[in-house]
Amino acid sequence: MTSVQRIISPGATLGVLGGGQLGRMFAMAARRLGYRIHVYCPEGDTPAAPVADRIFHAPYEDLDAVRGFARTVDVVTFEFENVPSATSEACAESVPVRPEGRVLHLTQHRLREKGFLRDHGFPVTPFRAIGSLADLQTATRELGLPGVLKTASFGYDGKGQRTLRDAAEVPAAFDGLEGEEGIYEALVDFALEVSVVGARTLDGAFAAFPVFENAHAHHILDVTVCPARIPPDLEAGARALSRGILEALGVVGLLTVELFVTRDGRLVVNELAPRTHNSGHLTLDACVTCQFEQQVRAVCGLPLGSTDLRRPAAMANLLGDVWKDGGPRWDRALADPDVKLHLYGKAAPRPGRKMGHLTTTAPTAGEAIAAVRAARARL
Repeated sequence: MTSVQRIISPGATLGVLGGGQLGRMFAMAARRLGYRIHVYCPEGDTPAAPVADRIFHAPYEDLDAVRGFARTVDVVTFEFENVPSATSEACAESVPVRPEGRVLHLTQHRLREKGFLRDHGFPVTPFRAIGSLADLQTATRELGLPGVLKTASFGYDGKGQRTLRDAAEVPAAFDGLEGEEGIYEALVDFALEVSVVGARTLDGAFAAFPVFENAHAHHILDVTVCPARIPPDLEAGARALSRGILEALGVVGLLTVELFVTRDGRLVVNELAPRTHNSGHLTLDACVTCQFEQQVRAVCGLPLGSTDLRRPAAMANLLGDVWKDGGPRWDRALADPDVKLHLYGKAAPRPGRKMGHLTTTAPTAGEAIAAVRAARARL
């Protein structure tokens, strides 16, 4: 098959599993390129709905509905990785799924993910599978305390995880798994958290955005800045790790690699996400090609776009907490002409819910961070 035959050209219909804000921004990028968008999601009122050509509302477990959705599109991709494997397999009966369902299956389960990375020589923190209280007690003895106990599957934004600092906490922490399989990880003494959004095509072409430096608050991403304030050798090393992981997995599409930079200057892989990423939102305003257009290009077999950073940039998440004292003063945030506002169309703000983000560019990374924090504070 030639590369021309592999191309899914503008005018075709792209299918997205998940209807959240990542699906919304993917759909907006795809429409600019001339594609139609069909979205499949269980929820009715979703951010992607207003910008999609068609919405399929049904549970992911309704495989007949999933097959009906897949028959209306030319390729399927993800905006949300916590989709049952059977759902992607049902789509694959009719059309390409990119990344393939096996990538989704591996990355949505922390034990499978960590095991794959370890077995392929990628740096990960020591970990143990937890199926019983005795497993957890043994793991804390072998790997030490403090450490982090997480559910093995269906966790994000800090959900399903707990830091253990004392042996007395172990029984209650195990009970908190509520019968789910767990993973215990040694605590990483890190200086920074960074991420790399990489893209790979069916022909093996690869491109990565500059490394993003991330700051979290209450386990939710708070501020991202690019370029990351790390030495050039670590920047190159993070991109090389990203490429190696995408190639080892055979990814066609996008995959985000979240990494720790340890205090002694090493890179340790934390988690993988087979999709666009919150930390990559600043690419909408700061890069030649944004992460969402890059996802479209990758899954459709088009040449990848330039990932060059036009100017240092920073992004600040807007959570539902911003609405707690009434409507935000958008005019105050936008008083700085370099600030860009992106809202996701969610009707009900709730504490901790991602409602949108602000982005700004500046001559330096430090100035960009200061400006975007100041703009959010003015809300």
